[in-house]
Amino acid sequence: MTVNQPWQDPALPITDRVEALLRVMTLEEKVAQLGSRWIGKDKGATGAAGPEPEEGHQVAPSEDTFAGGDALEDASRHGLGHLTRIYGSYPVTAADGAAELIRQQRIVTASHRLGIPAIVHEECLTGFTMHGATVYPAAIAWGATFDPALIERMAAAIGRDMAALGVHQALAPVLDVVRDYRWGRVEESIGEDPYLVSRIAAAYVRGLQGAGIIATLKHFAGYSASRGARNHGPVPMGRRELLDVILPPFETAIREAGAGSVMNSYSEIDGLPAAIDPWLFTQLLREEWGFTGTVVSDYWAVPFLAMNHGVAADNGDAGALALAAGIDVELPDTLGYGTELVDRVRKGEIVEELVDRAARRVLLQKAELGLLDADWTPEATVAGAGAVDLDSAENRALARELAERSIVLLEPGDVLPLRAPGRIAVVGPCADDSRTFLGCYAFPNHVLPRYPGVEDGLTMPTAVAALRDELPDSTIGYAQGCTVSGDDRSGFAAAVTAAAESDVCVAFVGDLAGLFGKGTSGEGCDAADLRLPGVQADLVHELLATGTPVVLVVISGRPYALGEFEGRAAALVQAFMPGEEAGAAIAGVLSGRVQPSGRLPVQIPRHPGGQPGTYLQPRLGADHLGASNLDPTPLYAFGHGRSYTTFGIDELRLSADRVPTDGAFTVTVRVRNTGGRDGAEVVQLYLSDPVAEVTRPVKQLTGFARVELAAGAAADVTFTVHTDRAAFTGRAMRRIVEPGELRVLVGSSASDIAVRAVVELTGPVREAGPQRRLSTPAEVVAVDS
Repeated sequence: MTVNQPWQDPALPITDRVEALLRVMTLEEKVAQLGSRWIGKDKGATGAAGPEPEEGHQVAPSEDTFAGGDALEDASRHGLGHLTRIYGSYPVTAADGAAELIRQQRIVTASHRLGIPAIVHEECLTGFTMHGATVYPAAIAWGATFDPALIERMAAAIGRDMAALGVHQALAPVLDVVRDYRWGRVEESIGEDPYLVSRIAAAYVRGLQGAGIIATLKHFAGYSASRGARNHGPVPMGRRELLDVILPPFETAIREAGAGSVMNSYSEIDGLPAAIDPWLFTQLLREEWGFTGTVVSDYWAVPFLAMNHGVAADNGDAGALALAAGIDVELPDTLGYGTELVDRVRKGEIVEELVDRAARRVLLQKAELGLLDADWTPEATVAGAGAVDLDSAENRALARELAERSIVLLEPGDVLPLRAPGRIAVVGPCADDSRTFLGCYAFPNHVLPRYPGVEDGLTMPTAVAALRDELPDSTIGYAQGCTVSGDDRSGFAAAVTAAAESDVCVAFVGDLAGLFGKGTSGEGCDAADLRLPGVQADLVHELLATGTPVVLVVISGRPYALGEFEGRAAALVQAFMPGEEAGAAIAGVLSGRVQPSGRLPVQIPRHPGGQPGTYLQPRLGADHLGASNLDPTPLYAFGHGRSYTTFGIDELRLSADRVPTDGAFTVTVRVRNTGGRDGAEVVQLYLSDPVAEVTRPVKQLTGFARVELAAGAAADVTFTVHTDRAAFTGRAMRRIVEPGELRVLVGSSASDIAVRAVVELTGPVREAGPQRRLSTPAEVVAVDS
């Protein structure tokens, strides 16, 4: 390797290399590192052969508004920060995508004097968003596993596939804590509890970055709390709720998992768009949490400041505001961080130090990725492309395991597991369409609607096909009944007849994910209420009227209100978009071959309207209290899940019942498998603060442990709880721990509390500073039953 310049020398400290490079860069070259280019969205102008896209389908908000732009040679004439979605914009093979990556990187490095390559980023919310790549369960299903170690393994597999194809950065995970189930992007979120989201998200970041891919935390911050659950809607949220509910997952993923990038939220909170909030991106993120990575804009969030928010006069004004707030890179194309930004610096309207600050952060990541090394070549980054199997047997086995662990048995009744042989009617719009298993960022739902003649590129058995394989001795008939959306009831009669002539009916209802109104779940697919989409609920009522036992399987991206079927459905199963291996996983749960162990990361509402949003409510929101005719009690609580065995939790033991406000204590319980089958229980620890200087949630998850137990076996679960875990944002907007009574609750869901105790916190009110403990470690030790 011949080193011609100090920044090309990997033997030098990275910071020295970057400073040497910055010293020789012109203003135009530094600003260019803050921009990006999306060639793949230009309606086929990709340089690679491929099918022509069909108009009317977008893969990003306002995509058609910003179509076109400079040729890559012109966009890179001073350099380029990022290349956008080379693999994830149109159907392409690994070999052709790698060739296109080489082509684009060669253009970038040849178009400017310093020859600095671009960072390549892609989406991976349900796996690598690329044609033919494994589609894992959606993020809401990750939460349902309550299994961070499994999520870390999945993320590592995703990262390995991406790294083999020369990708550097992934736009995942989503850390938005669910606040309203009607929001279309609930499926992309991990759940409604900040601690569950924190643990799963940190595991995902560790897995992805352990494979060499920069994780991007999104959306920072408040996106999930929009008024009326309308995508991009303004957020009616105070600073306290933001600090105590929305921000802890981001803090955990940064402080404990070392996340390398953060993406801004489209939302505005109390009139201030996140993209221009220096408190978020500088004071909190960097000065308090110690974040050292890059902040990237969500797609077109910079021009949206002018176009949608009305806080900037034009794109140049928007770029200046975003840069000052702390956004380092504009994605997916350069609109606000281009020549107008250079002109404003030259006129003295923007200090050049802001450009240097952002360019330094981008170049540090490029140095860490090896992009500044003298021997870097684009060919070397994709050297393994020819051998990579994007849907390998190992990937599929992992997808199957995750799907199985994510399925939640709400109620087995007397009919599950299914007994064979028998006559089974399989009905419903999700029974024979494997796309209903997939989230909106899965390639078949995200990109392929633009290419209707292109196959999925995956083997995905449908639910009815999987059941026929699972129960070969049963007679299984099928009738669709209706589509996911729409009001066509013409198929009802056939479905009702099939149910009436069978021993049991399995009805598969739920969602088909899409984008911007093209689906019932997903980005831009918000719901007016929480009744099953279209006429599906009417179909279920007609099936129930036959008198045949009906097993209701909901395959969805959000929880739907199922109270109208309470006491009438023979059994209820919730599957949150379980991915390409969903068919066999669901069939296994229904047959009993798979022991269900998923737990609800969100509540199942009883009523389609008037829902409280989440379980994290103060007393006035969580209890009926006779003050309103609307009862907020859910049909199934957060953390609920049944199995084909039974468990008991008892023998709660505290290490101390009086603890100083700067101390810690342990909580130990014994969990027993009291049934006749092996299984897994999720032991959940909640804390409740009955008297505080501001209203507090009635209870809040503080720790959990997934415990695998053989039939008849037992284990002790010990949680180590630092008093930091009882901290909250007080009246003075400082996070504090107060003396007083703290209730300790342990059980198998937020509503199924098995054992309780009280700890008295003593001493003065204490401020829990930036180094507060963010986790509650749990230890599981087998004991004699």
